[in-house]
Amino acid sequence: MSQSPLNFRDQLPSITQDGKKRQWIYPKLIKGKLYQYRSAVSYLFLGLLFAAPFLKLNGEQLVLLNVLERKFVFFGVIFWPQDFYLFVLALLTFMVFIVLFTVVFGRVFCGWACPQTIFMEMVFRKIETWIEGDSKKQKLLDQAPMSAEKFFKKLIKHILFLTISFLIANIFLSYLISSETLLKIITEPVSQHISGFIAISVFTFVFYLVFSRMRELVCTVACPYGRLQGVLLDNKTILVAYDYQRGEPRGKINKAEQSAKGDCTDCGLCVQVCPTGIDIRNGTQLECVNCTACIDACDMVMQKTGRPLRLIGFKSEDEIASATPFKLNRRIYAYTAVLFVLITVLSVLLFSRNDIKTTILRAGGTLYQLREKEKEVSNLYNVEMVNKTTRTLDFKLKADDPAVRIQYIQQETKIGPGASTRMTFFVIMPQNHVNSYKSKISFSLLAEGKTADRFETTFIAPINE
Repeated sequence: MSQSPLNFRDQLPSITQDGKKRQWIYPKLIKGKLYQYRSAVSYLFLGLLFAAPFLKLNGEQLVLLNVLERKFVFFGVIFWPQDFYLFVLALLTFMVFIVLFTVVFGRVFCGWACPQTIFMEMVFRKIETWIEGDSKKQKLLDQAPMSAEKFFKKLIKHILFLTISFLIANIFLSYLISSETLLKIITEPVSQHISGFIAISVFTFVFYLVFSRMRELVCTVACPYGRLQGVLLDNKTILVAYDYQRGEPRGKINKAEQSAKGDCTDCGLCVQVCPTGIDIRNGTQLECVNCTACIDACDMVMQKTGRPLRLIGFKSEDEIASATPFKLNRRIYAYTAVLFVLITVLSVLLFSRNDIKTTILRAGGTLYQLREKEKEVSNLYNVEMVNKTTRTLDFKLKADDPAVRIQYIQQETKIGPGASTRMTFFVIMPQNHVNSYKSKISFSLLAEGKTADRFETTFIAPINE
């Protein structure tokens, strides 16, 4: 059902005019070139999505977002709570990238890379078509009274939907609790993992609800990314658009008479294939996910009528209105500059990140202690070390100055993976080695025979006269 050109921005295609009832959308499937490209990209992403939790790099899961244990892994690099500033910076960098990408290419991510769209169009929609038939047959089946055939088809479809939702829930949890923990939940008795099975059940129900009932409402109502279009898109943004200069006035082709009509034949096929139910000819709309289904449909009609392709295509408003080619503007340059700075800072911080983070502080309320018998001066320090690796490390503190020695009050020699430890010790220096009231002293933290970290502090002592 086509939208009204007068009030299309005031109505949702998924809701009836009175707003009281859901209007189910039955998109027609046309397997054009862009659909084939999108299928290849989708299968690639699906393969990565399902494989990533079970791939190992540096002994760790490829991607892990374990909030409960506060452990995050990206491509073999582990981040602990002490690296939260890196996480915030990485998140900010990603957000700026999304903004820049949207400013230039619109919502193409939604149609080509979003997991919601990939699962809906490339998995669940294909199962539905396989069981119930094409869009017309699906609509007739839903309108028909309950029969044995309808009951059987709906039962098989929803059993498959639940099974795939269960599989997706397990994969989703493997990113949150690790694939090893997930395998334990699956293989060991339920009584040992009650919370795990509850989580799997809840996520299974949520995914089933999303893909069997909510569908396009996730993109048009629930997803906040679509709302960003209103402030990010402008006349220079490249997106899926209808060339109204070439297409209007639209109308049926009559070979018997010459007509001044545009290239649009008003066949409505672009509306029939849209998974969100919009009419792209009405202009840019929040509901459009840039899936390019309308491009394939329109190209098929243009090819049959002997007219140039891409009446609907990737175009900007300026390109359509005034035939102005795409150019980088100041806003794009500004976002690019900010993104470059963020990536540079993040890269420097990542490459300079040590396996062990050391923090040394002078013991509160103390200055220095004179050891007149030994002719030495000592300062009391507390040090905290955090192991950012996945293995237990044997470590040792060593002063860089040979004249300086360390006397431990509380000493540890091992740090577990992701753990932290504290030590208290005196730093002792000969009085004849003191040249100023405050002097810098540096230390090396040795782990596995290598220098894992270096740090320094201030040593206070009376000047030797």
